[in-house]
Amino acid sequence: MADRYYVVREDILPEGIVKTIQVKEMLRKGEAATVNEAVERIGLSRSAFYKYKDAISTFDQLDREQIVTISMDLQHRSGILSKVLGLVAGFEGNVLTINQSIPLQGLANVVITVDTALMNKSLTELLQSIRAQDGVSRASVIGQG
Repeated sequence: MADRYYVVREDILPEGIVKTIQVKEMLRKGEAATVNEAVERIGLSRSAFYKYKDAISTFDQLDREQIVTISMDLQHRSGILSKVLGLVAGFEGNVLTINQSIPLQGLANVVITVDTALMNKSLTELLQSIRAQDGVSRASVIGQG
């Protein structure tokens, strides 16, 4: 079954969902250092927050929060991965994870997970730049969400 999304006025949402959004905003803005601190200040249980946190977003945040997984085959030469990571940083992407295989026949598979929420250019432009980088044999998006 595919995910279905709805646009709903805030005043008809259950209190737990509204408070979950408030907690997420406090954390995003740095108004609270921890989930515990934020839920206490808002008056929400931790269990309710964790129940709803991944399923609720404000409409304006929905487009901006984007996690992508990129798989690449990189030549086994010094500095290539560093240059790719520099490209991601130059686009203002935030690398969340890096997994690399042992090089075989001169190539290593590298999988990175990138938060693209604050990127200053499109994902397509980032991929084109990665593919154009010397030492990159292949690069493609293998997951989004």
